[in-house]
Amino acid sequence: MAGRPAPPVTQQVGRARGCGQRPEPGELREAARCLVVDADGRSIPFRALYGEQKAIVVFVRNFLCYTCKEYVEDLAKVPKAFLQEANVRLIVIGQSSYHHIKPFCNLTGYTHEMYVDPQREIYKMLGMKRGEGNNVSVRSPHVKSNTLLGSIRSMWRAMTGPAFDFQGDPAQQGGALILGPGNEVHFLHLDKNRLDHVPINKVLQLAGVKTVNFTNKPQIIDI
Repeated sequence: MAGRPAPPVTQQVGRARGCGQRPEPGELREAARCLVVDADGRSIPFRALYGEQKAIVVFVRNFLCYTCKEYVEDLAKVPKAFLQEANVRLIVIGQSSYHHIKPFCNLTGYTHEMYVDPQREIYKMLGMKRGEGNNVSVRSPHVKSNTLLGSIRSMWRAMTGPAFDFQGDPAQQGGALILGPGNEVHFLHLDKNRLDHVPINKVLQLAGVKTVNFTNKPQIIDI
């Protein structure tokens, strides 16, 4: 069930809790020239993802990470109709080989756009950190597993996969942005650790997209 659509942001968002300093124009221009790779191995410039249309771009830690899996499972619940109505793209970017995209989409039920930045060039240019933040107490509303169980499941997936790898740098953190059209940066959140995800409904609201009820509880809508 959906909440009311919020009006799209009309100005760039500065620093707030959980938000990073938005990229400088030069940094975004450099990142824009980097290539991302789709599920079929085709390379396209990063700027092609948001140059003509506003886009929510979510960078994940790695495809093996249980917190990323559960976050993307909730991203998969965003109806395509909501995005089309708001004229917004929803994009996930990982940092593994492109061969992992289709299996990860099948695992999570994610049917929106997904690409990879195998050398983590865009991650670095946009200031996404490596390692866990110190003394940061956060809890993602989209992660259901506890650390022990989630870590065991991640390791099992690594051991039973066709190739034993971590599907990306396990120390890399992710983030979320709202970009475009053009070089507009409306919002930036840099994850401090694996649980520091920006709530999906917050990003949807800022992009002018209807929100989603991620629980099984009935949602009361004022009329």
